[in-house]
Amino acid sequence: MQAIHFKIGSFCKKQTCNPHRQAAFSTAMKRAVEILRNIFGYNEFRHNQADIIQTLLDGNDVLALMPTGGGKSLCYLIPALCRYGTGIIISPLIALMQDQVDALKQLGISSAFINSTLDRDSEREIERALLDGELDLLYIAPERLLNEYTLNLLGRCHIALFAIDEAHCVSQWGHDFRPEYQRLSILHERFCDVPRIALTATADVATRSEIKSQLDLHHASTYISSFDRKNIRYQIDEGQNGLHRLWRFLQQEHPHDSGIVYCLSRKKVEKTAEWLTAKGRIALPYHAGLSDSMRQQHHNRFLRDEEVIIVATIAFGMGIDKPDVRFVAHLSLPKSIEAYYQETGRAGRDGLPANTWMNYGLQDVIMLRQMVTSSEAAENYKRVSIHKLEVMLGLCESGQCRRQTLLAYFGEALNEPCGNCDNCLSPPELWNASEAARMALSCVYRCGQKFGVNYLIKVLRGKHDDRIQHNGHDQQSTFGIGAKDRVSQWRTLFRQLIALGYLEVDHEGFGVLRLTEKCRPLLRNESILELRRQREPDKDSKKRERRLPIEVLDEDRQLYNDLRALRKQLAEIQGVPPYVIFHDTTLAAISQLRPGNVDSLLEIPGIGQHKLDHYGEKVIEVVRAHIMSL
Repeated sequence: MQAIHFKIGSFCKKQTCNPHRQAAFSTAMKRAVEILRNIFGYNEFRHNQADIIQTLLDGNDVLALMPTGGGKSLCYLIPALCRYGTGIIISPLIALMQDQVDALKQLGISSAFINSTLDRDSEREIERALLDGELDLLYIAPERLLNEYTLNLLGRCHIALFAIDEAHCVSQWGHDFRPEYQRLSILHERFCDVPRIALTATADVATRSEIKSQLDLHHASTYISSFDRKNIRYQIDEGQNGLHRLWRFLQQEHPHDSGIVYCLSRKKVEKTAEWLTAKGRIALPYHAGLSDSMRQQHHNRFLRDEEVIIVATIAFGMGIDKPDVRFVAHLSLPKSIEAYYQETGRAGRDGLPANTWMNYGLQDVIMLRQMVTSSEAAENYKRVSIHKLEVMLGLCESGQCRRQTLLAYFGEALNEPCGNCDNCLSPPELWNASEAARMALSCVYRCGQKFGVNYLIKVLRGKHDDRIQHNGHDQQSTFGIGAKDRVSQWRTLFRQLIALGYLEVDHEGFGVLRLTEKCRPLLRNESILELRRQREPDKDSKKRERRLPIEVLDEDRQLYNDLRALRKQLAEIQGVPPYVIFHDTTLAAISQLRPGNVDSLLEIPGIGQHKLDHYGEKVIEVVRAHIMSL
């Protein structure tokens, strides 16, 4: 058979059309290392990348769990470039495919996507290129892939591998459930000789099992990298006035950085974006209620402009590939640790320091419980969802190292506290809340377990109103026994009692609180309850040393800024985000090393042959101009 040549920058992928004539492993891995160096500009694999690539090159299936920013994409990109044929990447978000393809083209990789944004003529051209063997990679949504026309089209092509990204979408217990993913087992039926890799940044044991079952990956090798994102600092803030607390966090830590603020509802998204805009920040809303064009416009500004804050529901996040997101903030409680980990994982994908911050309150707890219990989902699903919410609350209320608690959920042990979370940096004060808790629980009981938090706090604080007097609760023994404590203190206590399972919310009774069996020993004075005291925010910004995202020496700062200006210019010309040209870490390395010629740029991480050919001379010109100015 005639040999087929695919040009990838200066690197040529060449194999015969016989798929069974794979090169020996040593040769295949040598080719993989050459691609890593020549195309992607890195000298060595990280984590489990080499083992995963070896498994796929051998023609076997893989389930890979790797943290966001852990190099997942290289695990399928490199084998796709090594193996004969086109790599098919199944991605759940069509809005991001253009950005992914643009980034690959910057590396000299022939790639395309097929989705609903294309007209029929464009689709036909891509189909022709696919059939003619001109594409190294093709991105496609699961809905389009499962179309019989598409399956027949792929059946006429040579497929290098299938990569199923965001594989947790297959699980009903996950946080991004997509029923189309459960039909992807058809790939094993229709293309049994093509290796598959399913990738996710987060999945507990149950979700991993479901991924394997639903995708027919029973014989797949499982690779689990550490879930620890050491560059991320975790901070959880409880209390009211969330917007003002958020503003204090932004002013102290991120006065000019890009980031994401997550909210539970569309209304809160709009309100928060307007509020931040009025305060002088560039804040854009993103939720399903906006038009497709508006969402795309805001998404593009976030990717391409600096200092942009996206305020979003969870509709924004999955697959976000912007490496220089310096913070992720939550103004509402996430519904599970998986969701929290996935969303906070959007920060610091470039490996540089990043912050996560969350503010939550009692109303979040009540609202999320109500959303679960009032849904039409199966009872088993409701039980699992409530359990996941309770575990999330446990993380929030814990006085232990956040990172230890987070990693333990995914079955990973961290022997020592991380030293990079709020509980480590500022250990919470614990207090004996037994007496206060008995007051609150007794008040719930003596009021007939028929009232919500606000009413109960009024009784405890001895507030007279017509409703309390009408019910005769001003005559109860619990009336006024908590008058010395503030409303915020009682709200915090009730939130903690709910989180710890001493109280449950009767959602059919409009937020009515009821006692659980767990409270009996406490009410009988047979047990002691220690709780964390609410931490007040540090109002003095000078007390907190702001972490710089990247270490650039003073003597290198001007060159670094000049290179950033060049990057922005190149990005605007090509209509791509600046980080697609070079990451900040690459610019920092150039600023420090100050290479004297084009070829020496190949020693800089993130610069492969294709980028060297396109941008090398311009970069060296900036470096030389800076040296001459000294």
